[in-house]
Amino acid sequence: MKKHTYVEIVTIGDEILYGQITDTNSQWIGQELNKLGFKVIRKTSIGDTKEEILTILDEAQKRADIILITGGLGPTKDDITKKTIAEYFNVGMTFRQEVFDNIAELFKTRNRALTDLNRQQAEVPENGEVIMNPVGTAPGMWFEQGNKTFVSMPGVPYEMKRLMSDSILGKLQSKYDTPFIVHKMLRTMGIPESLLADQIEEWEDALPEFIGLAYLPRFGQVRLRLTAVGDNKEVLDNAIEAQVEKLRPLLGDNLFAEDDVEIEQMIMNKMIEKGVTLATAESCTGGAIAKRITTLSGCSAFYKGGIVSYSNEVKMTQLDVQGETLLEHGAVSEETALQMANNVREKYKTDYGIATTGIAGPGGGTKDKPVGTVWVALSTAEKTEAKLLQLTKTREVNIYATGNTILKWLYDEI
Repeated sequence: MKKHTYVEIVTIGDEILYGQITDTNSQWIGQELNKLGFKVIRKTSIGDTKEEILTILDEAQKRADIILITGGLGPTKDDITKKTIAEYFNVGMTFRQEVFDNIAELFKTRNRALTDLNRQQAEVPENGEVIMNPVGTAPGMWFEQGNKTFVSMPGVPYEMKRLMSDSILGKLQSKYDTPFIVHKMLRTMGIPESLLADQIEEWEDALPEFIGLAYLPRFGQVRLRLTAVGDNKEVLDNAIEAQVEKLRPLLGDNLFAEDDVEIEQMIMNKMIEKGVTLATAESCTGGAIAKRITTLSGCSAFYKGGIVSYSNEVKMTQLDVQGETLLEHGAVSEETALQMANNVREKYKTDYGIATTGIAGPGGGTKDKPVGTVWVALSTAEKTEAKLLQLTKTREVNIYATGNTILKWLYDEI
């Protein structure tokens, strides 16, 4: 089999370490490299100091064949990546006219004046191959030392992605002969990771050596990722499918998707296919379910709308929940959930109505109804039913798990 080509991704910037911005660059780069058969072995974030940059470059080249660097290429004094890279390679800086011309043209189109700081961005390490940046002032730079490749890119995500897509990925693919890496994702819900592992243990133990299995749990879901590595993609695809055929009956109703798609996407696909519609009534989830649905492009084809009825007053005035029901049983009750689901369906004239009401926490619980007590309900023209959930003491988990439960129930019903 072809030898793995190992990649280390280095992101530079104090703002990442302080948590002021999220490192989305590493995630995107990793996904794109994986498609081409490169194996990312480490992602490292460091601050804007010369010592940190020099240390990580020295360490990374011992581990990886390719070191991809983002950040620290701006015009301000804290952007020291270029000069530090020059020091690492023991070379000087040189002014590149083509880079300056590119910067000047960008400023002209934006009706802005060039400064000395912008001019300094046209200075690059002498041993670097410039990769022109069509959407920003900081160029990318490609370095080779022995059998190692170093690439420095801007930290601005849309600039980095443009450089990677236009030039860098193609150059890497041309230089390195990588094996195929094939993934297959299966998504399960309603079964804990430990129980799932026990359920498929014999199947997992019998997997061929070139196929690996990873468990990726998240808020009441477990994603199973099968990964096969080899030189023949068709052979890998067939081998993965043969294993999935054996796995399906073991997962049963807990399996809801054979791709890396969310349950709300599966619901949208099925509801549009069947020409049916949905409305939501949310209390403890505060609109989180509606948000998950409305992030999907095309959701207006099946989703009519919803009501966030956080107070009893809104439950009565907007959802026609009976005052006697709230007085006798409380907002967190089977009776209230049933009325919410049925009434929102009737109000919006939809085929399905779903509802949530509960105590998300961390406060608000009682002895009879502790934090994590949640009722969910599902209504159709033929029936309206409710289910009691006993969840955790963590608000975020309870909100997401409630959404997962009612959406999976809806999907099964459809």
